[in-house]
Amino acid sequence: MANQISLTSGMRNNLLSLQGTSTLIDQTQTRLSTGKKVNTPLDNPTNYFAAQSHMQRADDLAARKDGMSEAIQMVKAADAGIKAITSLIESAKGVAQAALASGSSTDRAAYAETFDTLMTQITQLASDSGYRGTNFLTGGKQTVEFSQATGTSTLGISGFNATATGLSIKTVSTDADSNQWAVKGTDITETQTKNIQSSASQLEGALNTLRSESSKLSSNMSVVTTRQDFTSSMINELKTGADNLTLADMNEEGANMLMLQTRQNLGITSLSMASQAAQAVMRLF
Repeated sequence: MANQISLTSGMRNNLLSLQGTSTLIDQTQTRLSTGKKVNTPLDNPTNYFAAQSHMQRADDLAARKDGMSEAIQMVKAADAGIKAITSLIESAKGVAQAALASGSSTDRAAYAETFDTLMTQITQLASDSGYRGTNFLTGGKQTVEFSQATGTSTLGISGFNATATGLSIKTVSTDADSNQWAVKGTDITETQTKNIQSSASQLEGALNTLRSESSKLSSNMSVVTTRQDFTSSMINELKTGADNLTLADMNEEGANMLMLQTRQNLGITSLSMASQAAQAVMRLF
């Protein structure tokens, strides 16, 4: 039902002006409290949806960045395993050299058992070098995604077999083993000496394999690290772009609030003055 109370033209104009000022004050208060000049599509549809697109892409890239961080940890776990296996192989080389220098079959057989123990530890180390279900030292693979669109920008990281068997290092302490170093209490044969030399060669080959595979993993890690840094920069640029479209100038909004409050006070005073004409009727009584 329409308002049945009649207002003078001056009072109605002042009232409309006050209502408009009140709306602007509410809008400015919202901008000051949120820090944004565009809070809903009604404020600026173009900027609002463009900013939403930027933020959505930033969120998608942030998820990819988490995947990159996990891939880096997988490579680091493999690198730690490679370093430990390298240390064990260096120890095994020392054992082989000691066995080669020994003229006692009993000592050589003892060295052979130590050698095989080291091989067992190498295999166990390789098996323990996984991270989050992926082990690059037992042939594991991982696909790292860089783009927010699935499958459009990826890097495949492939591991290798770093167990004693995978590195082609044979056991030497079992009598039935054709690669045995010695049999206790028997004369040392030329074949057994050649077996020790063969084991030493196998260890050198294993070290070369570890160095080569480690280099490949390091190259992949460098790519992932570079893309991670790039992704961080892109996320920052996207968020900055979204902010540029939606953030309010707090100094300007603060000045607007002071001006609107002043205008509101003046409007109230003007409305009071406009009502004085109607109040003059009261003087007739």
